[in-house]
Amino acid sequence: MALTTVLGTMYYGTRTDEATAMRLLDRFVDRGGEWLDTANCYSFWSDPSGIGGQSEELLGRWLAGRPGGRDRVRIATKVRYQPTIAHQWPSSAEGLSAPAIAHGLQGSLKRLGTDHLDLYWAHGDDRSVALEETVAAFGALVEAGQVGRLGASNHHSWRLERARALARSLGVAGYSAVQLRRSYVHPRPGAVLPDGGHVLASDEALDYVAAEQLTMWAYTPLINGGYVRADRPLPEAYDHPGTTRRLATLAEVAHRRGVTRNQVVLAWLRQGTPAIAPIVGVSTVEQLDEALDAEQLELTADELSQLDGVA
Repeated sequence: MALTTVLGTMYYGTRTDEATAMRLLDRFVDRGGEWLDTANCYSFWSDPSGIGGQSEELLGRWLAGRPGGRDRVRIATKVRYQPTIAHQWPSSAEGLSAPAIAHGLQGSLKRLGTDHLDLYWAHGDDRSVALEETVAAFGALVEAGQVGRLGASNHHSWRLERARALARSLGVAGYSAVQLRRSYVHPRPGAVLPDGGHVLASDEALDYVAAEQLTMWAYTPLINGGYVRADRPLPEAYDHPGTTRRLATLAEVAHRRGVTRNQVVLAWLRQGTPAIAPIVGVSTVEQLDEALDAEQLELTADELSQLDGVA
């Protein structure tokens, strides 16, 4: 049975060296993983070139080196934010015009060594372009058979709903997946996260996703190791009494079940309403196994109520 966990490959080919990335990809697929998440801009900020594409290129080499590998995985990548001029970001970041979307897709397909994507994300909103143009351009890719489904990452719900309504009026495929930042602990309202451009999954967004029966993926679910690593403390934005209470409850449930706090967080996401597929970015096989082992953890109704009851 396929796993719901998505493997995030942001730093493959830059911070994560090729040999390690290949081991992680092999392990993920051997354990039943399907979905690989990347973006055309990953990760320009970690590469001397100042231009992204390293993650997609590494995935392309991995696929080419494993006969039948493309049939064993589903690939999701994103357009928006790739610098068009080296070291000039965000001023040169690609947007979501029809030419930018088409050009972005062709570059991604070439780097990945495939003729189609299973899911194509708008990495972020672009309000400098008419939404109708963006929606029509994405819909044309589905119509051409180059893309299976469409998703919106880092979009606010009202923009997502407007885009979906436009797709219906144009008679083209619209966004059926959402990608937002989500974890068990939450930053203070109004606090600035150190990660630019991240849009949090609000209660309103979760309600919209559930009501519309959309697929939802959560990035940064483990907050860069903050739940389990003393050398990776949670960002200052999470420093408030609610975090203290939720961490205590999380630790209690993890201890009682004999699992890690990371695993409880991943199970909580997967069993929530809406059910959320976590994107895990790992740098070791041990970290990957920890995340995938969480697929076997089923929290009880009482445990879910206990975790959800803490504010």
